[in-house]
Amino acid sequence: MDKEQEQASNGARGRQSDEEASQKNEQIKEFGQVTLDDSRTKIHLLCIIGEIEGHESMSGSSKTTKYEHILPKLAEIEDTQEIEGMLILLNTVGGDVEAGLAISEMIASLTIPTVSLVLGGSHSIGVPLAVSSSYSFIVPTGTMLIHPVRMSGTIIGVTQTYDYFKKIQDRITGFVVNHAKISEKRLEELMLATGILTKDVGTILIGEETVKEGLINEIGGIKDALKKLHELIDESKQKKKDKKKK
Repeated sequence: MDKEQEQASNGARGRQSDEEASQKNEQIKEFGQVTLDDSRTKIHLLCIIGEIEGHESMSGSSKTTKYEHILPKLAEIEDTQEIEGMLILLNTVGGDVEAGLAISEMIASLTIPTVSLVLGGSHSIGVPLAVSSSYSFIVPTGTMLIHPVRMSGTIIGVTQTYDYFKKIQDRITGFVVNHAKISEKRLEELMLATGILTKDVGTILIGEETVKEGLINEIGGIKDALKKLHELIDESKQKKKDKKKK
């Protein structure tokens, strides 16, 4: 290869690298998502920030996570099988129950290892999101707010309305109990506790308390979450090798 060809080749690689960097920056800016590729392992980073937006758009000044951005990406990850693991960063005040449960169910049904890390907080419908992963972490100052389902707008005070609320609550409770180490009885106690929140019922748990209650697996930060995810990925690879040998 002569000098001119080498320069052209280097220029093409440089342009490709710039395009890839630009695409990553756009993914982070628009969707709070990016793929981490260290040549050994491909990990998808999913950020669930602010309020979970459902069928109705929030105001332009609100930080939101849109479920229509996340669901297609999760389906793509499962279908392509290029991504070997997913790290979920959570700092959410909650939001739309249906959207939050939909995302939680999708994460829980992925075949790749997943690890969640609660940073500032994972409140309300953020609780199912935090426990939907294969393994979960929370930083020492992280919080989780557990309370009954609420609904804004006009509510008709009849038996049917109560039954509807109860079914929604049962779906959330069932999901959390099935994906965490907390009992249904204890979870409902935390939801209906009085005296903890000044003007409301419910419980706010901080850091180590979430581990003691069986909601989160471990206290830790980003290095701990990534280390655990790599361990789970290695275990998954080994299981696949052992299965092929059989």
